[in-house]
Amino acid sequence: MDTVSELEESGNLVDSYLTRCPARDVLAVLADKWVLLVLGVLRSGEGPIRFNELRRRMDGITQKMLTRTLRDLEREGLVRRSVYPTVPPRVEYSLTPLGQDLGRITHAMGQWAVRNADEITTARAEFDERMAREPEPISS
Repeated sequence: MDTVSELEESGNLVDSYLTRCPARDVLAVLADKWVLLVLGVLRSGEGPIRFNELRRRMDGITQKMLTRTLRDLEREGLVRRSVYPTVPPRVEYSLTPLGQDLGRITHAMGQWAVRNADEITTARAEFDERMAREPEPISS
């Protein structure tokens, strides 16, 4: 797959709406709800956080899903996994500089969600009520 830099140098259009754009893969990772929540917990901490502390702070996430999410974020260069040679091994997670940069954006998204949650909840209820009243069109 071409990188964004290679696409730009070749004069090809860099557009995340195009299938071959590498940014599209990044956006797919970020679209996961657990990714945004893990990034939020890591951003709000006062330093590295251990796995079980992360899990305690994230209501509803399974051990398997947290493990997968952390691995995905580590692979993307957003999270740093540090293993210390103790018995048992101590493992801590923290944001990389790239993850911290992204954290500013995801934090703004979280603030927006909190600010607008009531309005969105009302819109959902109105939509659901309207759908319950309106008959489905008959297809021929």
